[in-house]
Amino acid sequence: MECSVVSLPGGAAVFGARRRVLPAQAFWGAERQRRRRAVSVAPPARCSKMYRFGEGSPEKKAAINLQHFFNYIAVRIVLAQLESYNREAYVELKEFVSRTPLNDAEIFCKKLIRESPRHKGLAMRILEVRSAYVKTDFEWDNLKKLSFKMVDEANTKLMRDYVLEVSHIEDENYRK
Repeated sequence: MECSVVSLPGGAAVFGARRRVLPAQAFWGAERQRRRRAVSVAPPARCSKMYRFGEGSPEKKAAINLQHFFNYIAVRIVLAQLESYNREAYVELKEFVSRTPLNDAEIFCKKLIRESPRHKGLAMRILEVRSAYVKTDFEWDNLKKLSFKMVDEANTKLMRDYVLEVSHIEDENYRK
């Protein structure tokens, strides 16, 4: 079941399984009528998602960041390959990378394709490597395990540090 949000005036929102589109006229009139209509919207469904702020999902944002990261990895792989067998192409790509930021995969690849015919070939190679790496080499299960582990460890460390800080302050107060 897909979760959705019905936004109401004043910043209120109702979470439910079905989105109901209400015309603007539904909110005209007395305050009592508005409250009655807002209450009549479907009750929250069994929705397990925590994040609902109208922006793109966290998973989509993570996918976009991973795409940028995979582009970076593909560039590094292609550079390593070129360094051993095509020194001229290696120098050209290295020079392009030095003057073009890699923080946005799409912009980087668009600029590389349009640079020259030779750069277009390098861009195609980067796209091939990026796709192959995502499909065959990247360890998705390991990413999930490491993410869980790192979040748990970071949370534990932050909570431990806070307790030590707070208990240390209280210890000083008791000594006085």
